[in-house]
Amino acid sequence: MTNTLGDYLTERGYKKIKLRLTKTNHFEIRATINGVKGRFILDTGASSSCIGFDEAEQFNLITKASDIMAAGAGATNMETRISNKNSLKIGRWKHDKVVLVLFNLTHVNTALTNHNSQPVDGIIGADILKKGKAIIDYEKKYLYLNESS
Repeated sequence: MTNTLGDYLTERGYKKIKLRLTKTNHFEIRATINGVKGRFILDTGASSSCIGFDEAEQFNLITKASDIMAAGAGATNMETRISNKNSLKIGRWKHDKVVLVLFNLTHVNTALTNHNSQPVDGIIGADILKKGKAIIDYEKKYLYLNESS
């Protein structure tokens, strides 16, 4: 008999990933992109997963120009670049061929550091959450991603 949500989900192929609540009330997550570890905000409202322009080389991203203009966290019409075919690992969950949008994350990190939180390398958005059929346990602070995705 299954006792908890975690047990139920892991029996169905989900991987359990610990979330950390920051002082700004965001969930922070550790992830590995192209073999490089980083710190990310989990953002269900972000349509795409993003990396800061300054971190492109750090995460071994091959980028190309993009016509998409980004908006979020009080900033609008931000120029972007795009990077295709990246590998992403969150906990024991893995996915290849991940598309990442690159834009200037300075405004995000300024807001975080102004509230005594650590800066981040990027944002894990709804695109990844959908691929992993994500379930978030807000009370226990866990993210579950389905391995069969």
